Amino acid sequence: MRKFLIALTILLALVASFILYTFYTTGYFREVTAKSEVGLVYSSIELPGVEDIAIAREDSFLLLSVDDRASHRAGKEGSHGIYLVDLRSKQFDAVPISSELNFPFYPHGISIFKLDSVSYGLLAINHVEGKHSIESFLLKGKTLQHLKTITGHELISPNDLVMVGPESFYFTNDHGYTSNWGLLAENYLAVKAASVGYFDGKKFELVAENLSYPNGIQIDPKRNHLFVSSSREFSVGVYSLLPDGGLNFVEDIPAGTGVDNIELGEDGTLWIGCHPNLLTFAAYASGKKPISPSEVIKLTYQKEGKAAVRSVWTDPGTQLSGASVAVPFGDYLFIGNVMDTKVLVLKKN
Repeated sequence: MRKFLIALTILLALVASFILYTFYTTGYFREVTAKSEVGLVYSSIELPGVEDIAIAREDSFLLLSVDDRASHRAGKEGSHGIYLVDLRSKQFDAVPISSELNFPFYPHGISIFKLDSVSYGLLAINHVEGKHSIESFLLKGKTLQHLKTITGHELISPNDLVMVGPESFYFTNDHGYTSNWGLLAENYLAVKAASVGYFDGKKFELVAENLSYPNGIQIDPKRNHLFVSSSREFSVGVYSLLPDGGLNFVEDIPAGTGVDNIELGEDGTLWIGCHPNLLTFAAYASGKKPISPSEVIKLTYQKEGKAAVRSVWTDPGTQLSGASVAVPFGDYLFIGNVMDTKVLVLKKN
């Protein structure tokens, strides 16, 4: 009997330790209040589920990746596709540019690459009925032409991507397992099974493995470093690029929050939409909670060991829930999200 009680006590202590570890490492105990160092609410763009945003600074427009996940969760058909916002007009109206596609298109991460003075390449991760693909487009003005569909078994659970050439790109697989037990282990035990992949225009290769929920991905303007956000580890990984597309790990930068998509500011600073409380966000995404806190951080990176992270905007979820991306442009900051009904537009005081 005594041995049984000892074993039971040890088991209960292990379970309690696991629960506390999960709560602590997912930000559950953090109190999030409203704070802004980047201005006040100026307006909003009324579109649901703008999970990712790409910006063409030289030509002053945004591309919004739209998927009304809340409607899908309820078994309804909601808005989805690519929308364009002309930044030269302060009305910030969003115009759909992918409505003529003849296949199901529910975009997730997106990236653009300027080809010439009038056209861009656009890549978008597409999730349809549990299958994943990368859809390739040519964008001229407000005309979007579908070029091809890219598939491969390396697309395990693609989340975000960044173009480094007209046909080459890096992408994140936010999970390595597809079974319920495997996903549970990755989400709550922080098992490192996910990866970063590279496509050279012809073939895929996994170039960084054993990662914990890699989410957003971005390359610096000088193309020296690749940045990968780890939502589960509250950190941003830094890699140097090899000539063949491979990666060398440099360091992990603690971020203190559940980092999501990474975008570049005018000066090369990284702007990251974040989920400060992952458990609340998971409950919100599944419809069990009405709101989820949001955060935007700025990360300035010079070289190894020289990084500065600053939280510049937080909200408990009353203005915007589930922030996933933040894009600065002049005096404005555009904040997208996973499942809310709008893009929040802030303007400097």
